[in-house]
Amino acid sequence: MIGAVERSAERDAALRAMLPWVERLGWTQAALVAGGVAPLEAELLFPGGTPALLEAFCDLADRDMEQGAIALGVAEQRLSRRVRSLIALRLQQAGAHRAAVRRAVAQLARPCHAALAARCTARTVDSIWHAAGDASADFSWYTKRAILAGVWSSTLLFWLGDHAEDDSATLAFLDRRLAGVARIGKLRGRVEGALARLRPNRAEAA
Repeated sequence: MIGAVERSAERDAALRAMLPWVERLGWTQAALVAGGVAPLEAELLFPGGTPALLEAFCDLADRDMEQGAIALGVAEQRLSRRVRSLIALRLQQAGAHRAAVRRAVAQLARPCHAALAARCTARTVDSIWHAAGDASADFSWYTKRAILAGVWSSTLLFWLGDHAEDDSATLAFLDRRLAGVARIGKLRGRVEGALARLRPNRAEAA
């Protein structure tokens, strides 16, 4: 079970205020102070330093996506389209502070932050499925999230290198990844169906 992230209006406001300074100062308390947070308050809000800032930022972005999904009306779309719309929304919302996201990804790629990166990715994927309305509780809960983690991570990295203003190349990349997942799912279904037909009927065997 992934632990919850501390949340407060003060922490959210501090994170938003520091974003313009992250490109130059990194995910540090210096960026918090540059954003208008008093030095002592910065230490009290994020005593864990850079890791705490990164985790809180990812959590804030997840919540912004979920709120945006309500206004977007994704619930009216079919499930696969909902997932696509949510990822596109998440990236669109991040577009205003792409440099901060790039520095966050660079930090999370460090070996010392491997566990933190895994937690952040897991929460983001869970937020996407939750906003998409997925209510599965069986083994597919795990497989869906594992597959989406790969789609989300690769799409995010592609987006960081996409310089088109409309993110058209990134969205095309995302569509290819989702299409590939759909093909794998259909192939697995056919294989499982074929295997089921090959199994001996218990009643006949008896």
